Amino acid sequence: MYSLNVPLPSAVTSLAGRLARDLPLAQARPRGEHTLVAKRLGGGDHAAYATIEGRARDAVRGTAPFSVRVTGVDQFEVAETGSSPVVYLAVESPELFALHERLCEAFDIIDGLEGDGYVPHVTVARGGDAAAAERLVGREIEPVEWTVEHLEFYDAERGQWVSRVALPA
Repeated sequence: MYSLNVPLPSAVTSLAGRLARDLPLAQARPRGEHTLVAKRLGGGDHAAYATIEGRARDAVRGTAPFSVRVTGVDQFEVAETGSSPVVYLAVESPELFALHERLCEAFDIIDGLEGDGYVPHVTVARGGDAAAAERLVGREIEPVEWTVEHLEFYDAERGQWVSRVALPA
């Protein structure tokens, strides 16, 4: 599965790592594997990637750099896929929502995760003790805000970044 992601500043990944320590029974995201997905783009073999990337670049054309802000800690009590609960950093960005909507016009929507179900977030940890997750939800954090100046194409099957597109696109 390929996706188009927003790169994260170290302040966000460090915060996620610190919060994960309060969820010892959960599976924390390993260092360097935190993501903020703008849109999943579909699967296919490596040869299909060029077509997927081209369609995504067309969809983001005209996108200017935009602000993103991590504002708090929340959870999905029951995850659409994988283990639950999922504790995450909540993300606010009207421009990211608008970008997601444009990408949904160009690519199929994954029910429950995208379109109207899209909740931009950075996963801290999955599974583990529900009571520990509940204690972490709502914890006050220092908001982190940054400007997105490029987007990154990610190949989840291979666990690697493939390419990026600079903004304005």
